[in-house]
Amino acid sequence: MARSTRATAALDKAGIAHGVHAYDYSADVDSKGLAAAQALGIAPLRMFKTLMAWVDKQPLIAVIPSDQRLSLKKLAAHCGGKHAQMMEIPEAEKRSGYKVGGISPFAQQRPAKVVFAASAAQHDTLYINAGQRGLLLDIAPADALQFLQASCADICED
Repeated sequence: MARSTRATAALDKAGIAHGVHAYDYSADVDSKGLAAAQALGIAPLRMFKTLMAWVDKQPLIAVIPSDQRLSLKKLAAHCGGKHAQMMEIPEAEKRSGYKVGGISPFAQQRPAKVVFAASAAQHDTLYINAGQRGLLLDIAPADALQFLQASCADICED
């Protein structure tokens, strides 16, 4: 398995500190994020998943803890929109340039606005997909937010 991806290369080029962690990926689990957290011995609330969505026909990247669910209503409200829906898998893979199970918010083919769950700021480091199934990166939340020009908001279901 390659330990360098477009995502890690972009962070390297920007001089942003991050670690890379490989694990045994399985497509046969209900929650890939929870399985990754368990495989690496990381608390699920520090393991973040990347979700692709539409808000009023505008693409959006939502990054939330692996043990939570995205609230489409809260996401739309945060973005000043009326309607949000999840992006279909083929479109998410085409826009991001990554395969589902390996989608990273970093260095996507077609960048979009990024929103992190508010809880991201509570941690010293976050674990996020590095752009390949079975490969995660750890990064300081402030660095991720700055690099992605992302916002933080309450976008998870209660």
